[in-house]
Amino acid sequence: QDHLMESGGGSVEAGKSLKLACTTSEDTFRGNCIGWFRQAPGKEREGVAAITTGSGQTAYADSVKGRFTLSRDMWKHTVFLEMNDLQADDTATYYCAVDRRSVRCGISGRPYHGWGPGTPVTVSS
Repeated sequence: QDHLMESGGGSVEAGKSLKLACTTSEDTFRGNCIGWFRQAPGKEREGVAAITTGSGQTAYADSVKGRFTLSRDMWKHTVFLEMNDLQADDTATYYCAVDRRSVRCGISGRPYHGWGPGTPVTVSS
């Protein structure tokens, strides 16, 4: 069973930055897709970004391109989501999950599982 844990959320003012972390086991981490998703109150979950942990290839939602950046620590089995120039629309609970089957990692939530409990991000304008 895959288990992932998010951390790093908080409350910031618009224009500021936060760096989220998604940590898991070596087996879950290596060679798979790790995706970040978010869900705001009253809205559906949306894909934010995904990374292939082996190659480092990334995919981003249009709404975060140029502001959010993925990186990974191969030794700590952790994927980071650095979020810059945060806006009120970024307010949501952020989740990470793993996709073990896709060859090309995407931000559709369907192939993902092992959802963590989430970390809340609040951006005040």
